[in-house]
Amino acid sequence: MNVSLPPALTAAIEQRLEGVSRKDLAARADAFSKAYRSGGTSQGIAEEADVLAYLVARLPATYAAVTAAFHATIEVYPEFAPATLLDIGAGPGAASWAAVELWRSLSTVTLIDHNPRFLGTARELAAKAGHDALRNAHIVAGDLGAAAQQPKSDLVVASYVLAELPEDRAAQVARDLWQSSAAMLVLVEPGTPAGFARIRAVREALIAEGAHAVAPCTHDRPCPMQAPDWCHFSQRLSRSRDHMRTKDAHVPFEDERYSYFAAARVPPPKVNRARIIAPPEETKAAIALPLCDERGLHRGVINRRDRAAYNLLRKARWGDTIVSED
Repeated sequence: MNVSLPPALTAAIEQRLEGVSRKDLAARADAFSKAYRSGGTSQGIAEEADVLAYLVARLPATYAAVTAAFHATIEVYPEFAPATLLDIGAGPGAASWAAVELWRSLSTVTLIDHNPRFLGTARELAAKAGHDALRNAHIVAGDLGAAAQQPKSDLVVASYVLAELPEDRAAQVARDLWQSSAAMLVLVEPGTPAGFARIRAVREALIAEGAHAVAPCTHDRPCPMQAPDWCHFSQRLSRSRDHMRTKDAHVPFEDERYSYFAAARVPPPKVNRARIIAPPEETKAAIALPLCDERGLHRGVINRRDRAAYNLLRKARWGDTIVSED
């Protein structure tokens, strides 16, 4: 699946970029990308030009990763139809745009962020949305603690937020956000060892609070992943011309690596699923699928001679689920 921004969001961003120097955007995008990779925070985005660079170089990847996490959630929990959304650390609103695209049931959207530049941009972009809930979204200034001051929401999402905090705070922040969720909490982080370390801590803390894993985990048992490996996935996204110019890229797509965890108060329907946790390996004789399920980490090997199973699974991709054996 190749993810693209909604046309209304693309148009709103392009309108913001009219008359802006692309050379300046590229320099600013490179600067905050380096800060981001070194564990910096969004506090460095203090000027209008910084926000514009973010919209071009970073928002599409955030949107793509959150969309992928939401798709995985819907696959496991198709009957989930949230009416209310709380987007914590929302930035310019990428996660909210992704949510309203996938859940038309949403009627109330609240975005919280501490950065006034992001809040102003989120408000301006949301005004151009085709979905009433986003167009009329509540835009709130505040840090992570501000979530407790809002009514509980069916769906709470925090994307690329824990990365800005010390790792030892991740679990407590997740527990706090869980209290703001009436039904589902989705957390998305960079697909790095540090990002997964936070997701792993969050997963353990939430399950201890009574949450049920929805995705990517197919079970509530302890995570079997061991260092130096880490659980992460990859989502391909389309690059606009400005995106390519800003990043000095030469291909019209980008692959965003991300880690995530979706938790629900009510356990999802019971199906014996296994998650494909790395790219499948295909040879002339078979396909090997790196899997994680209730049994832990293992490899499913499908021989080409087993024509029915082979034809069914030969298009399976990293991040997909398959129905596992009893």
